[in-house]
Amino acid sequence: MELNDFRDRVVLITGAAGGFGSLLTRRLFDGGARLVISDFAATGVEKMAVEYGQHTDRVVVARCDVSRESEVEALVATAVQTFGRLDIAVNNAGMSTDMKLLIDTTEADLDTNFSVNAKGVFFGMKHQIRQMLLQSDGGTVLNVASKAGVCGAQRLAGYTAAKHAVVGLTKTAALEYAKQGVRVNAICPYYSPTPMVANGISASLQETLANLSPMKRLGRPEEMVEVMLMLISPHTGYLNGQAIVVDGGISAG
Repeated sequence: MELNDFRDRVVLITGAAGGFGSLLTRRLFDGGARLVISDFAATGVEKMAVEYGQHTDRVVVARCDVSRESEVEALVATAVQTFGRLDIAVNNAGMSTDMKLLIDTTEADLDTNFSVNAKGVFFGMKHQIRQMLLQSDGGTVLNVASKAGVCGAQRLAGYTAAKHAVVGLTKTAALEYAKQGVRVNAICPYYSPTPMVANGISASLQETLANLSPMKRLGRPEEMVEVMLMLISPHTGYLNGQAIVVDGGISAG
């Protein structure tokens, strides 16, 4: 991937303090992009401020709760006020409640999953695309879904339902705005040892999940980020409305 392709491009990333978001931010920064990066956790925002705070001409760090539309709208406005436009948006913020069977899943579990994973993406696209439609050359949106967004996932009913919603929203937006130069795709990763997975899933379960893959391992976060870069690259301009599964071949069988 030619990182120079992103030089001076204005990129907004949610959930940027850890996991895929942190790695993607670093790669795009190294490529010369102008960044608006956000996270919900105050500690994450502080970490990003320490790392990028001296680059105020190229990086804006903000706290954003993607489940609140007003905060998402304000984040997009910050990008435009600072850099004049928005070229690429990556709706990466996500979370999951504890693993449990469907019959044990509570309304609160559903609400928590949908507020961040589905509504957060919806609010993001609503305001990101609205800005991109004002630009003569449109823009690119990437939503981070999950392999659980294209198939079932045991003990993750709420998460699975919300990630299916992300895929549906992705395809709908791709159809509605392609003619105006806005393309929208989703990446659907299998388990990858990000902090969210490492903190929420035991080592023995991670080993079991790895053995389900034909490659007998989990995907590395760096591998997922390479696919993310491909999906937002100007060289893949005819790729639209797709939910790209990155799972080591599990879904092939």
